[in-house]
Amino acid sequence: MTRKRPSLLVLSLSSLFSVSAYAHFPLMSCWFEAEKVICEAGYSDGSSAVDYNVDMFDYDDNLIGKVATDKRSMAEFNMPDTDFYLVFDAGHENPVEVDVVELSEK
Repeated sequence: MTRKRPSLLVLSLSSLFSVSAYAHFPLMSCWFEAEKVICEAGYSDGSSAVDYNVDMFDYDDNLIGKVATDKRSMAEFNMPDTDFYLVFDAGHENPVEVDVVELSEK
């Protein structure tokens, strides 16, 4: 019984597709600035995330704010009166969540 080996072309193509599938994933960094919450969204390959929604939820999962990122991939919220978390969902990957306890003044 002879065993067939995958061709080099098949192996190369499969590795190419697996690399492209994981080429980038969403990232978001948020901080306090005066009475604002500022977030910068983007991707691990350095590309920007222009015109994507960043949502703010309270701890009861109520939507309390929604802002689209600007041309600099930034989203700006007024400081809410309650604890919150922020979500950047690029739609094709796992969403990024940032909790208020992770934020600091910049």
